[in-house]
Amino acid sequence: MEKRKQYLRIILYIILTLGGLTMILPFVWMISTSLKTLNEVFIFPPSFLGEKIVWQNYLRVSDRFPFGTFFFNSLKISVLVVLAQLFTSSMAGFAFARLRFPFKDTLFALYLATLIVPFHVLLVPTFLLMREFSWVDSHLSLIIPNLVSAFGTFLMRQFFLTIPKDLEDAARIDGCTPFGIYFRIFLPLSKPALATLGIFTLMGSWNDFVRPLVFINSISKMTLPLGLSSMQGLYSTNWPVLMAATVVSLLPILIAFFLAQEYFVRGVTLSGLKG
Repeated sequence: MEKRKQYLRIILYIILTLGGLTMILPFVWMISTSLKTLNEVFIFPPSFLGEKIVWQNYLRVSDRFPFGTFFFNSLKISVLVVLAQLFTSSMAGFAFARLRFPFKDTLFALYLATLIVPFHVLLVPTFLLMREFSWVDSHLSLIIPNLVSAFGTFLMRQFFLTIPKDLEDAARIDGCTPFGIYFRIFLPLSKPALATLGIFTLMGSWNDFVRPLVFINSISKMTLPLGLSSMQGLYSTNWPVLMAATVVSLLPILIAFFLAQEYFVRGVTLSGLKG
């Protein structure tokens, strides 16, 4: 029986290792391609590194396209969306978790039901709405519709439900208002959940391709995913330079994840304790 468990454990480790390698291989291949010459990209059989490391590919990412502008646009939009969703989701999550008001559960269920609406179904009505406000080809069309999040509200509500009610009662006895309880008690305790929501929101906004493709026309207002797509030529593409630009575009996500890794793991764990 014990030997059988060991075999199963070994098989499980092998499967997990293969799964991990499958996920990390495209990332490693992207980095290796960014350090090759264009001719070495198409050599068969392929090799991870060329004859020499071509660091100049990273210096050429802005040769034909305003990569810095793409990067700044993505950074600006993502930061604003993340800050807005942290604020609105934490406020709504606190209200649904701790406050009493009529039809609270029904409203929460209806709000949560919006998660099952496919994203693409909302594109056309959102575009028509943005056109009415004259926000097409403006960053407002990428920021305003993303100021609130049903997923973020759900995540924050689940985390707030794990905080002992005694803290809330003690604050009320001391004369704290509901906003004071939210701002002074719950918000400082919710760093793990905020970090988790921030990482998810940053990844969603940073990697968003479809919305910029629909709403943005000017090259000066493009975000990184759309800008990287435009760097592909009709007949030829400088793949090493494109891969170098892609590697640089991933750095903010990686830095944010490593900085918030501890809070991220705690937030995912704690927010799933209560249903």
